[in-house]
Amino acid sequence: MSEAVYSVTGMTCGHCESAVTKEVTTIPGVTAVTAEAKTGLVTVASERPLDDETIRAAVDEAGYELVGRA
Repeated sequence: MSEAVYSVTGMTCGHCESAVTKEVTTIPGVTAVTAEAKTGLVTVASERPLDDETIRAAVDEAGYELVGRA
């Protein structure tokens, strides 16, 4: 089991959190996602470590920007 926390810009509300969660959850191996607009943090739990670029692509698809690991 692996967990990583990312800093994401542009999230301002619950809809934003849902959009990011929905996209990141589609990544194979992801078991849980918690997005917090207030802090701009997204926590991703997965079966194995994931490539940051894979997370970045999902966050971009949701319409937000991954700054990096928190």
